[in-house]
Amino acid sequence: MDNDKKTTVLTLTDEEIVNPGNRACSGCGLGIVYRTALKALGKDTVLAVPPSCLTVLQGLYPVASTKLPCVNVTFASTAAAATGVRAALRATGRDHLNVVAFAGDGGTGDIGIQALSGACERGEDIIYICYDNEAYMNTGVQRSGTTPKGVMTTTTPIKGKLQHKKDVPSIIAAHGIDYVATASAAYPLDLYDKVKKAASMKGGTRYIHVHTPCPSGWGFAPQYTVHIGKLGVTTGLFDLYEIVKGEFSLTGESAKRVGKERTPVEEYFKTQRRFRSLSQELTDEMQGMIDAKWANYTA
Repeated sequence: MDNDKKTTVLTLTDEEIVNPGNRACSGCGLGIVYRTALKALGKDTVLAVPPSCLTVLQGLYPVASTKLPCVNVTFASTAAAATGVRAALRATGRDHLNVVAFAGDGGTGDIGIQALSGACERGEDIIYICYDNEAYMNTGVQRSGTTPKGVMTTTTPIKGKLQHKKDVPSIIAAHGIDYVATASAAYPLDLYDKVKKAASMKGGTRYIHVHTPCPSGWGFAPQYTVHIGKLGVTTGLFDLYEIVKGEFSLTGESAKRVGKERTPVEEYFKTQRRFRSLSQELTDEMQGMIDAKWANYTA
């Protein structure tokens, strides 16, 4: 693959690895992420998936929405299980297959982070994709480490989460792996190209963190999934970037925003019920953090 050539709607493959129809909620951002990522990965792929919204979306054997073999694993063991699958394929002469761990933010940045950290430290030959819908959605919208500050969940105080969002991509990048990227369900072609690039980089752990709007958990109408995902990027709250062998670069829509006016983050907060208790003071604090981050990008 030419990594400098961007995919367009005209050059995107017609091949579908996801069967029509699944058990996801209406407007689920994960549906976009999953379909797009599997298009990029192709049929020579084995998945490892922990308990999550994805296990619901995929369905249970023998009726499943995916055309790929999938190992359903325990919550904490996703990266370790993917490591085992890679070892088994190598031992049986099928090392050409992609091994992809596909987990939510809770199973990645909280419960599963120790196995992921170990895989990164060892340089295991796997791709790890985290779809970040910023809470434990499958079990009733409980807070996770990536839930933003001020968000209301079923396990936060009346004023919302007290801590800022955990920066999982930076934690993974600190391991020194060759490829770390962020993406958004609202920009599927950018996601497609990043998954393609990760698959082309054989050897070592590759990590992609995907911002994934959730209508039921975030509190917005299902038809606004892409709109809200784009707002997350155009406000500068969630950035699209790649770190390739230690070299950081903004990509896609985020690269276009450098030096230009961004949408006030308050406009993003207004679209979702989960931010209903957000004070003006906290809104200003988060806008200040975004402005400082982007000032550093510009510099």
